[in-house]
Amino acid sequence: MAFSTSISHTCRILSSNALATHHYKHKRKIHVPFKCPCLDPLHCSPVCRLGFISQWGRKDSSKVAFSASVTDISVEKSMEKVHLRKGDLWSVHKFGGTCVGSSERIKNVAEIITNDDSERKLVVVSAMSKVTDMMYDLIQKAQSRDDSYLSALDAVLDKHRLTAFDLFEQHDLTIFLDQLHHDINNLKAMLRAIYIAGHATESFTDFVVGHGELWSAQMLATLVRQKEQNCDWMDTRDVLIVNPTSSDQVDPDLLESERRLEKWFSKNPSKIIIATGFIASTPQNIPTTLKRDGSDFSAAIMGALLRARQVTIWTDVDGIYSADPRKVSEAVILRTLSYQEAWELSYFGANVLHPRTIIPVMQYDIPIVIRNIFNLSEPGTVICQPSATENEEGQRLDSLVKGFATIDNLALVNVEGTGMAGVPGTASAIFGAVKDVGANVIMISQASSEHSVCFAVPEKEVKAVAEALQSRFRQALDAGRLSQVAVIRNCSILAAVGKKMASTPGVSATLFNALAKASINVRAIAQGCSEYNITVVLKREDCIRALRAVHSRFYLSRTTIAMGIIGPGLIGATLLDQLRDQAAVLKEEFKIDLRVMGITGSKTMLLSDVGIDLSMWRDLLREKGEVADLERFAQHVHGNHFIPNTVLVDCTADSNVASCYYNWLRKGIHMITPNKRANSGPLDQYLRLRTLQRQSYTHYFYEATVGAGLPIISTLRGLLETGDKILRIEGIFSGTLSYLFNNFVCGRAFSEVVAEAKQAGYTEPDPRDDLSGTDVARKVIILARESGLKMELSDIPVQSLVPEPLRAIASADEFMQQLPQFDEELSKERQDAEDAGEVLRYVGVVDALNQKGQVELRRYKKDHPFAQLAGSDNIIAFTTTRYKEQPLIIRGPGAGAQVTAGGIFSDILRLASYLGAPS
Repeated sequence: MAFSTSISHTCRILSSNALATHHYKHKRKIHVPFKCPCLDPLHCSPVCRLGFISQWGRKDSSKVAFSASVTDISVEKSMEKVHLRKGDLWSVHKFGGTCVGSSERIKNVAEIITNDDSERKLVVVSAMSKVTDMMYDLIQKAQSRDDSYLSALDAVLDKHRLTAFDLFEQHDLTIFLDQLHHDINNLKAMLRAIYIAGHATESFTDFVVGHGELWSAQMLATLVRQKEQNCDWMDTRDVLIVNPTSSDQVDPDLLESERRLEKWFSKNPSKIIIATGFIASTPQNIPTTLKRDGSDFSAAIMGALLRARQVTIWTDVDGIYSADPRKVSEAVILRTLSYQEAWELSYFGANVLHPRTIIPVMQYDIPIVIRNIFNLSEPGTVICQPSATENEEGQRLDSLVKGFATIDNLALVNVEGTGMAGVPGTASAIFGAVKDVGANVIMISQASSEHSVCFAVPEKEVKAVAEALQSRFRQALDAGRLSQVAVIRNCSILAAVGKKMASTPGVSATLFNALAKASINVRAIAQGCSEYNITVVLKREDCIRALRAVHSRFYLSRTTIAMGIIGPGLIGATLLDQLRDQAAVLKEEFKIDLRVMGITGSKTMLLSDVGIDLSMWRDLLREKGEVADLERFAQHVHGNHFIPNTVLVDCTADSNVASCYYNWLRKGIHMITPNKRANSGPLDQYLRLRTLQRQSYTHYFYEATVGAGLPIISTLRGLLETGDKILRIEGIFSGTLSYLFNNFVCGRAFSEVVAEAKQAGYTEPDPRDDLSGTDVARKVIILARESGLKMELSDIPVQSLVPEPLRAIASADEFMQQLPQFDEELSKERQDAEDAGEVLRYVGVVDALNQKGQVELRRYKKDHPFAQLAGSDNIIAFTTTRYKEQPLIIRGPGAGAQVTAGGIFSDILRLASYLGAPS
């Protein structure tokens, strides 16, 4: 086929709209010596509407008269008019570009259409995936005078031609290819005109880009007809009439569109209508588009025009999620959304229908269903007007917030000054200046004092906004009536949306409590009086963590905590095994989901994005471990996953690890540890830690630093917090030394008991670490500081049980060999106590009244509680103003991996309770 046009004809393209409009107004037909190439006169090519005059070479040389007005097209065949019945007999489907992206997918769509048992169906289709972008690229190339627009157009042709070859038999293939080649040649001429002019008008652009929908609708309609279905295709430019607005949107003229639909249907009374999405016409019959999300909008308008039973939007996701699943992997599918909720979520960037798409169906309470064409078993999300008794399957009744959405790359503009208060027109002047530079205001917040107004705009527009405000208020700024126009960059918006939020007390409190516990600072707040939406402005870097925190707090039914275990030695390994054994029970019965995201030793670490399988953590650490890096470890556990709450558990006795606590707490990482180094180290470091803990919502638990699993720290805090006053704390704090002196009885040498304890694993590898008393001294200083005493470890006198000559010996084995030489002194002291009816006990003492501490070997009467111990038990006596006559005593196992790990586990559960787990 050959297509020719003269330069003079080509140039007439750019001015022919006026001619067409003139003849339309006067109801006159334009008769041109031109053969209309359209196969169906009713669907005469919209190029005719644009006044495009061309010569199409075909064997049939008959002339066809046509009009500039779509409504005045001469139709030779006479058809009986059929009344359009509306209502529940109609169902409307919309298939996006992904759904019709290949011949196989188009076949799948045809199958879905024929399987729908609705009496009548209208199906709206988008262009094949990527085709609309390809068409816009054609325009861009042509107006840039880039000759490659021709090869790009050939690519468009090939895409549709190859698809047709896969779909159709010879007869249908010939008809479609004739139309396709005709359209491509028309486009060549149009693009040539744009190439010459170096510019494309909006109507020309809309005409070009709308061809993708025309072709996909024709292909689908042909395929459905092959299934012996009564089907026709609709060029919606014949039906949908819209009025462009100044905001790059269009408003549908529903009355005129309804009239044209009636007329169209009277001539095409099909049970199945395949309609083009995205494209429409202006009242002057000029091709246009429905702009963003145009095909969804087309479907909603057609649903409203037909008063359809429902509108189904087919896409490639299972429905609408409670949050972006790319940011919150535990986001869930929402079974229902109200129109208002969908509206609010879509405004804030959620993958929901555009607000204008919802407007047409709202008028008639027509549900919109979002379904996944690739997962037909998934029911999807229904957007409708919910009943008062709504109770979704799978959603908690107390889930007041339906969903969360975010907008990134924003800047906050703050205009403040005392001169603003009570001055009419200030806000008008501010937003008038913003309007003048064409910026889009996303959110506004103003304090009731009228001292300041802040609002969020896209970051790319903030420079122009700030300059406009500086210029507009220059005089007020110079005079001091306004103090500043401040710009805060790198912001994001987080919106919480839910119809049930309205008039429900505590929603805002819960939201801000979740943000505070995640150490998120809020820069601005806004809430409309409808109460469907609470919006906060945050630092961009905090946005994802904030989204996870609030989603977990409102929507998930359990408290999820990401854990990093430092030190998988004896205690750490025991803790991991306890977590493994108890995890399922905690998750099921107590709604606590503990996920170990990392394990690190001094040389090797194991990281996971979803949680380590604790049934095989030893094998995984050995086989998949990488070089240990404490900083990277903490960053991974805290930042690279979907869980808002993070805790690091330090099971070491390493002072280097303890030195990191402060920075970790500042970053919002909770800390749990049996490591005594931080709390018994330099006083100033301890005070900094405690101050930070009190000022933030980050928790620091260290119950196991004193007494392993015994509730010593918590008891001491309970006494102080309830107003009691500590007078004295005295106790046997070392399980090792408790065992030694419980078994150091008549007839046994001290060195013999030490050897026995070492063999049984009660002592450190070098028993001098226990016998030196330093460990007890650390516990004493911790209790002293918790009682309010500001003491250093060096302030505590310690009686060492290591003989002076043996303290410098390098080898623990040599120490054990020489220890019997010093048995006599301790044996004599034990015998003296025995003769007096007493026993020896190694104790630590906090004398709060005299503000001092002491660690030493003391004698106690055999009826004293300290003399009643057995094994490696600890015992601590609190003498207070309330417990003065008879001290409060805590007694139990104070050493061993099981009880120490149990104490750590108890702190983990206490943290979960603080973070919202049910009690």
